[in-house]
Amino acid sequence: MKTKVGILRETKTPPDRRVAVTPLLAIEMKEKFQNVVLKVQESDLRCFSDKEYNDSGINVYEDISDCDILIGVKEVDIPALIEGKAYLFFSHTAKKQPYNRELLQEIIRKKITLIDYEYLTDENNIRLVAFGHWAGIVGAYNGLLAWGKRYNSFDLKPAHKCHDMSEMLSELNKVDLPAIKILVTGGGRVTYGALEALAPLNLRDVSPEEFLTETYDEPVICRIDPDHYVRRKDGRTFDLQHFFDHPAEYKSTFRPYTKVTDLLILCHFWDPASPVFMTKEDMRSDDFNIKVIADVSCDLNGPVPSTIRVSTISDPFYGYNPLTDKESEPFDKESITVMAVDNLPGELPRDSSEEFGKTLVQKVFPSLLGKDSKGIIERATIAKDGRLTKKFAYLQNYLDGKDIV
Repeated sequence: MKTKVGILRETKTPPDRRVAVTPLLAIEMKEKFQNVVLKVQESDLRCFSDKEYNDSGINVYEDISDCDILIGVKEVDIPALIEGKAYLFFSHTAKKQPYNRELLQEIIRKKITLIDYEYLTDENNIRLVAFGHWAGIVGAYNGLLAWGKRYNSFDLKPAHKCHDMSEMLSELNKVDLPAIKILVTGGGRVTYGALEALAPLNLRDVSPEEFLTETYDEPVICRIDPDHYVRRKDGRTFDLQHFFDHPAEYKSTFRPYTKVTDLLILCHFWDPASPVFMTKEDMRSDDFNIKVIADVSCDLNGPVPSTIRVSTISDPFYGYNPLTDKESEPFDKESITVMAVDNLPGELPRDSSEEFGKTLVQKVFPSLLGKDSKGIIERATIAKDGRLTKKFAYLQNYLDGKDIV
């Protein structure tokens, strides 16, 4: 018997134009998995039109409720959930996010099998699918866009108004930077996405030591890892795994960077137990130099006090006035310009969907639509048959409303 798979239209607000399976990948999927009947739900919002699917020989339907597995990107709107189905999407529930507790409750009530992209891992616990690379690309671009607007020096088209990444990168020909210092934090896929977006500018790459001590007559860029911005409280040699395991045993050494950085692009992973990068008092200091912060990591109440709220794709910038500790106009010269969009890959939905879907077809769907011999699907299944799975049993108090954080 064939498995019916439905590609959902996105129902989350604000709307997201991405899709898990693009028209080209839908063709590949049908050829690769002969036991599958693929149906795509109609959408007038999706970055790939219904016509593009139909022209590729992929049927588009309004009603896909007869499908066994339903695949989306972001959280499914609660009224749209169908009892007894298997769903694959980013649920944002496993970290006890308060705003999605009702979603998980409804999933349990309707005996839905919930598979979460974030927990699709290989045998070495390495994530298989993610949009982080694209968050870095768009986040860095937005940082440049903000700089141009703040100083009226160049005007870039917003990424979400570009057809694709190629058009977005062509906009960088407009960029004319003064001799500023750009700092990028982190060393993962988000960071390297940011560096990829900045590469066409051919900026001079300098070491952390040079960044802190030298002056330049051209714009420069520097990337720093955790060993550059924290150190152990006990004075012992820095060890990355120890930092991951015991972040509270470290103190921040980031303060010197605040004195020389002009544009800060935050792409690191931050644990709430880690030391903050800077304090409100640091930001009020006369020697605080940062003008624009592109917070790609977007940690609210996190390492940088200026990230006071999430911004949106349509309205990505706001100002933060360190003296008042309040929001201000985005490009007020007395304030810091902040970009804190939390769904950046949605600005380049065609490119990010294509890369994401390709990984799904190659690394996840063989287990989802065949034998899960490597446990890929099992490890990512949060709920099944009206209860939490063993791995996610720690969510029970959260599910019951007793452990919201």
